[in-house]
Amino acid sequence: MINKWLFKHIDNSALILFRIFFGVLITLEAWGAIFTGWITRTLLEPQQTFNFIGFDFLQPLPGNGMYFYYFLMGVFGVLVTIGYKYRWSLSAYTIMWTCVYLMQKSSYNNHYYLLVLICIFMLLVPANAYFSIDAKQNDRIRSLSTPRWVHLFIILQLLIVYTYASCAKLYPDWLDGSVPELLMKSKKDYWLIGDILQEKWTHVTITYFGILFDLLVVPLLLWKRTRTPVFIFAIFFHLFNSIVFQIGIFPYLSLAFCLFFFPTQIIHKRFKLKKEYYDQGEVKVPSKSGLMKAFFITWFVVQISLPLRHWFIKGDVLLTEEGHRLSWRMMLRSKSGISTFKVVDKNTGKTTIIKKGDYLSKKQLRTVSTKPDVIWQFSRRLKQEYAAKGRDVAVYVDAKVSINRGPYVSLIDSSVDMASAEWDYFFHNEWILLPEER
Repeated sequence: MINKWLFKHIDNSALILFRIFFGVLITLEAWGAIFTGWITRTLLEPQQTFNFIGFDFLQPLPGNGMYFYYFLMGVFGVLVTIGYKYRWSLSAYTIMWTCVYLMQKSSYNNHYYLLVLICIFMLLVPANAYFSIDAKQNDRIRSLSTPRWVHLFIILQLLIVYTYASCAKLYPDWLDGSVPELLMKSKKDYWLIGDILQEKWTHVTITYFGILFDLLVVPLLLWKRTRTPVFIFAIFFHLFNSIVFQIGIFPYLSLAFCLFFFPTQIIHKRFKLKKEYYDQGEVKVPSKSGLMKAFFITWFVVQISLPLRHWFIKGDVLLTEEGHRLSWRMMLRSKSGISTFKVVDKNTGKTTIIKKGDYLSKKQLRTVSTKPDVIWQFSRRLKQEYAAKGRDVAVYVDAKVSINRGPYVSLIDSSVDMASAEWDYFFHNEWILLPEER
């Protein structure tokens, strides 16, 4: 029964169109990073990037290397769009994008992580089986259908993303509208809508519409009666996010996902596709179906588990950041911090207060005052720098953070030598202060 449910073939028009939209969007993501100055600000201006811990070997290419890197990514995006050497092109884009994602955290965005996941998904599916150069050159891959699991996979992945995004907003500072108010204050100079964004009713609307949209959008898109009106709401919602928060391709990628919810007839009619319908409903169980099902189970167990892990780590994730990443905790709070790094020579006792501006870009200055993992990395790099000069030093950090413009509280145990402290990947790091320890 489960084989019939997963491997029954359905029309592949939604997947083929999604590949085209996806290819265009990842091309724009790559080339847009060049022309908007993102590469310069994030990868070239800093002396070093703060990579995901364990990936120190991933550093920006010297000179203009990152411009060529992103240009090449864009070329691979074009090849994905037209379906030429599809798997090779998308594999290259996926590897390159993942490397940049792991390379830096100062411009961390959950949507970058989602793009990694969707790239992997698109590598698994026959998205080049039609409307592609590959299909024209090789009749063996040409097909009008795709297994049903393709649609089920993307719908379940979206359900996980949106549900966790909604649940994460269920805390006092969001529910009373103070977080949306803080987020909108920085948008007051926006042309035409700046004043509207400062209105109380706008903050209340964002507060509850954000929760309800994320929680209900996938179920309501699955229901025929609500599909069209919810899609119209989705257009407004994602365009609003695009204009106000300027979060790259994600709003448009989210709209492209809606293709998987609409019937084939509607897709053909709206896009005027000159393509045959596939309605045979043939069940084609692959020889390695057991391995595929094991992969799917593992994938979704991981996707469901990762956003829950902060509940098993001591402390408030809003402050400690432990369990924050890879958890769809999007635009939840405003966080500011102040920090002082003190280097003490173990032999002479000489103390040096670090001028962070000599080491860090403007964006990194904020990150190194609010993110414990970055504080830990910067401390170790200071130790390495002094070690290269033949000096054995300890690094002590006094860091205070404020959540949603609340009172500043101590974040790091200032008595701990952060240059010698260990990093715990899975549980609480004891040098991050909890309320009872402050």
